[in-house]
Amino acid sequence: MKKTSLNKMVFAGTVFAGGIVLFRNIRKKSGKKVWVYEDNDMRNSVTVDREESVNAQYDEAEKGLTQLDSAFRSEWQANGFPQTHRELENLESGK
Repeated sequence: MKKTSLNKMVFAGTVFAGGIVLFRNIRKKSGKKVWVYEDNDMRNSVTVDREESVNAQYDEAEKGLTQLDSAFRSEWQANGFPQTHRELENLESGK
């Protein structure tokens, strides 16, 4: 084989291998470019589970609840879940 054709093959192989490595790195990095707030969800927040409910001064049922508990309570009320053990027992007994 001539020296020039061997040099061309080595150069082409090096460029090809470099292209594959570059393509894989770009593909890996493009999948990780999602930006999210770290503490966007209430359930992941420690402070929300420690601070008193915002409606505690207006609603007697909210006194002693944290903001997270208040949010769950609001969701339960909206969906019609029983709020007390007595309501749950009445629901189970069919009254």
